[in-house]
Amino acid sequence: MSKIATALTIAGSDSGGGAGIQADLKTFHQFGVYGMSAITAVTAQNTLGVAGVYPMPAEAVSLQIREVLRDIGADAVKTGMLFDAAIIQAVAEEIRAFGISRLVVDPVMVAKGGAKLLLDEAIAALKQHLLPLAEVVTPNLPEAECLTGMQIRTPEEMREGARAIHALGVRNVLMKGGHLEGDVIVDILFDGQAFYEITHERVATRHTHGTGCTFSAALAAELAKGTPLVPAVERANRFIFAAIKTAPQLGQGHGPTNHWAVAD
Repeated sequence: MSKIATALTIAGSDSGGGAGIQADLKTFHQFGVYGMSAITAVTAQNTLGVAGVYPMPAEAVSLQIREVLRDIGADAVKTGMLFDAAIIQAVAEEIRAFGISRLVVDPVMVAKGGAKLLLDEAIAALKQHLLPLAEVVTPNLPEAECLTGMQIRTPEEMREGARAIHALGVRNVLMKGGHLEGDVIVDILFDGQAFYEITHERVATRHTHGTGCTFSAALAAELAKGTPLVPAVERANRFIFAAIKTAPQLGQGHGPTNHWAVAD
């Protein structure tokens, strides 16, 4: 048997199973990648919202990462909910120490129900310590606005936002356009030189919980397998479209997507 690709998710736990490490590990598995996790926080939540957030000590996050990487290693790493500056700095130190180059940063800030998943004072730490280590960062438009201080309401403003985030030291920026109006969603990838547009049809559904986590996990899985960035983004995009379109209709609120979806 050839060596299996491996990926580590550094993120929060979602008790409802639709986002966070649960979504990431399901997605890694669907992409044929061996998944590992370092838990940054435990959340008590369901499809109706987040009832509680219980962050881990930064040293506990560091130790989880260190023990995984010094033994099994990881072909790619993705981050999700990091919650506070101490955890962000701890994660960045371990990423640097182990020389991780395939790092996907999903800058999780607010849950769909409005619960804060990244403290305001941690945004500066994210920009200073973690983004310069990232192969790609995957903000939605509200997250991009927090990172840039810009209003982003049009495709051209998405491009300007991508330039501003790239200037923070990120090698590639993927601006997700799902918050714009229209029947077609346009995501924009910027590599510092050129822009690439990836489009897919909008699905009319409330079952979109964990889409950011699931998409970034699919992207990390493809990078772990050695797929070049643009086709990796395209395959992750096809997967999340299929996962939303075939969502299992669970819960009374924002239900999860379908992590059994087939990307191609």
